[in-house]
Amino acid sequence: MNLFRKKSVQSILDRVSKDESGSTHKLSKHLGVRDLTAMGIAAIIGAGIFSTIGQASADGGPGVVLLFLFTAVACSFAAFCYAEFASMVPVSGSAYTYSYVAFGEMLAWIIGWALIMEYGIGNITVAISWSDYFTGLLEIIRIPPICPNGIHLPAWSTMDFLSAHNGYKKADLLMHSGKPFNSLDSNLQTAFIAWTTAPTLGFFHFVADIPALLIIIFITGLVYRGIKESKNATNVMVIVKLSIVLLVIAVGVFYVDTSNWNPFLPNGISGVLKGVSAVFFAYIGFDAISTTAEECKNPQRDLPRGMMWAIIICTFLYIVIALVLTGMVKYNLLAVGDPLAFVFHKLNLTWMSGIIAVSAIFAMASVLLVFQLGQPRIWMSMSRDGLLPKQFAKVHPKFHTPSFATIVTGFVVAVPALFLNLTIVTDLCSIGTLFAFVLVCGGVLMLQNKKDLPRGKFRTPYFNGAIFIPLLSITILLYLFNFQRTSVTDFILNKPVPINSSKLVSIMDKNEIDQLKLYIISNDKEGLLEAGNDVEAYITSMQADQFSSFVYKAKIDPDKLTSKGWQLFKYKIPMWIFIIVCLVLTVLSILNKLSVIPVLGVVSCLYMMAQIELKNWIGFTIWLIIGLLIYFLYSYKNSKLNIQQSGS
Repeated sequence: MNLFRKKSVQSILDRVSKDESGSTHKLSKHLGVRDLTAMGIAAIIGAGIFSTIGQASADGGPGVVLLFLFTAVACSFAAFCYAEFASMVPVSGSAYTYSYVAFGEMLAWIIGWALIMEYGIGNITVAISWSDYFTGLLEIIRIPPICPNGIHLPAWSTMDFLSAHNGYKKADLLMHSGKPFNSLDSNLQTAFIAWTTAPTLGFFHFVADIPALLIIIFITGLVYRGIKESKNATNVMVIVKLSIVLLVIAVGVFYVDTSNWNPFLPNGISGVLKGVSAVFFAYIGFDAISTTAEECKNPQRDLPRGMMWAIIICTFLYIVIALVLTGMVKYNLLAVGDPLAFVFHKLNLTWMSGIIAVSAIFAMASVLLVFQLGQPRIWMSMSRDGLLPKQFAKVHPKFHTPSFATIVTGFVVAVPALFLNLTIVTDLCSIGTLFAFVLVCGGVLMLQNKKDLPRGKFRTPYFNGAIFIPLLSITILLYLFNFQRTSVTDFILNKPVPINSSKLVSIMDKNEIDQLKLYIISNDKEGLLEAGNDVEAYITSMQADQFSSFVYKAKIDPDKLTSKGWQLFKYKIPMWIFIIVCLVLTVLSILNKLSVIPVLGVVSCLYMMAQIELKNWIGFTIWLIIGLLIYFLYSYKNSKLNIQQSGS
């Protein structure tokens, strides 16, 4: 049971009181509700609105606004629970400290480790997006005597290693199948150029995102300098980016063509849900506010207000921006890294593109700033409890910031930003954050009936779930079996799923492509010539019945044409976890009269986790296993609770 030893709320409050009376752990108090709201907006409006909203809109069409609304509601459920804990335990540990009170030490360590992933990997994502916008801005700067065509940095210095390596391999495979270089996606062309032109040392290609490294160094220095300086910089950057977002809405609304909103759900609900990770990433950050609790003037009052105002303001802006973007151009054109600048460039409003590029640099720098504030304070809290070396709890005597932890955070973010790609880090960040949200909501459920706990000024509104949750579950089941019967049956029975024709070439090796090309040449020379000797284009141009006949005659391995058995089932594991948890919560709601809001928080956040690809669950699991190894090798025996219990 020592794995689940808990800290009492009173012991935490006593420690905070001692620190504030003159301890070396004392942090400066400079933040009010407006500062906290600004920090929330700074963290939320960043890469989401300037970058990832593009791919989500391309997948879901105008209906992506429904996903923004659903995600906002899910985050609001979690925000209520965060606010209750922040009011009860106003310290810098955020979900880590809350879990220490609700679940015990080992789960607290796990959530702290997950938060390190959230803030660290989240900042890697934002740094990469910032680099994309920065290099794009340099390319439109034209100084006739020096750079009349803009400033173009070498491709190998503006792209991460993995994107260049994987892009080169995919481009090489497609060109081997007959696709001309100029017909490749622009991202693949850039990756191919970056890989082939990069300096090499033996077999190693030096490809690294240098601008991402530089912005992380700058932001880390600012955070190290002090909370007051960070607050002032955040407020300025928030004013700049809100002004630009409102300008985009004000100008863009005059170019909206409502016919672009039809169809509203071009790819159905499944298309909308493909953007779960990207859209949820757009909301990550409001929880970072809770890490600054010890630097708030009145945390029990201001933290809940700051969280709620930040979510409300940002949700409104996200929905309006999504409608404007999908109204200005057709949704399928928005799969770009800079959608806001793209739509205005598409309409020949290049002056707006330049303004947006400049504002994006400020917007994403502010996200970096808030996240770089959050992670050192998590580490500081874990160090205070003995779970990390005591150097992480060191507070700078002049700047009153967790100095050592801030420097380490800079390294932890800067080095991976040179080598990891955007998709990997976005999904890992989202799953780590959702996991934290699930545990915080679960923590409120664990503590709801405990009368002996000191309570803060804010409590999550209580609605008895004994009736509502079962009714909601029955309603959803009736809808699924009446209107989605085929999909539900196929899911339960694990019915084989045929692959799409566009994916056939990507799952074949070069020898198989050569054999396929020979077959096409010997049986349909004219058709292949029309496709420009491009095997992928030739295959994807076929209708469904033509494709079925083609693969049969070409004697393609049937195992490559369908996904079935374990290969199909393993991708459903996250959804089965969601279903089982929902059933358990429904039963517990009846038996224990659980509160509705935290139950819905667990369900909605876990549902979004279930939409994230299995490979990210595997990556997250590996991360947790590494964390548990550290816990059992170091943290368990050095825990202050363990030392107190052993009397040493």
